[in-house]
Amino acid sequence: MADQLSAKDWLDAGLKALAASGFTALKAEPLSKALKVSRGSFYWHFADLNAFHAAVLAHWREVAAERIIADLESAPAGESPIRLLLRRTFSGRLALERAVRSWATSDAQARSAVQAIDRRRLDYVSMLLRDAGLPAEIAQARAQILYWAFIGYALSDKPLPKTRQEAVLDELMGMALALDDTRARAVLEAGR
Repeated sequence: MADQLSAKDWLDAGLKALAASGFTALKAEPLSKALKVSRGSFYWHFADLNAFHAAVLAHWREVAAERIIADLESAPAGESPIRLLLRRTFSGRLALERAVRSWATSDAQARSAVQAIDRRRLDYVSMLLRDAGLPAEIAQARAQILYWAFIGYALSDKPLPKTRQEAVLDELMGMALALDDTRARAVLEAGR
């Protein structure tokens, strides 16, 4: 069975190694040892290390954005997708997020992938806020604020205690969805 690893097996192992040890762990030799196969299996699926890195980043996008969005899109009616997203985001393990962002500080390919996923996530959160009734400009500004909160939380490496999570989520929801916030409109117009 170990000799019949798929490319996805390698990519899953790559994400696991990335989260645990950083981007320097994304090499054929340590991964093949961890998977108990020869390096030949690696090169069967990937032309070289750069091709593997590109595939790992694409797999990260699938795991860290597209699957989450698909889950939210299939949430039961009556569930707030924004609340579901915030709960998932602020209660999840974020070692992989930190590792990819660290990688992006020294690698153009990773930086490009992070920028693309940031745009995808921001656009999606903005759409959720518009769907909740916010005007487009305010939805976009609040999506950015929520995303900055997420990035800060992800990079802080300090999980919220369970007793605080609900209070923080309630506050974020209140800030995100306040419809009569005239100060937000004034700030947006002052910035034009």
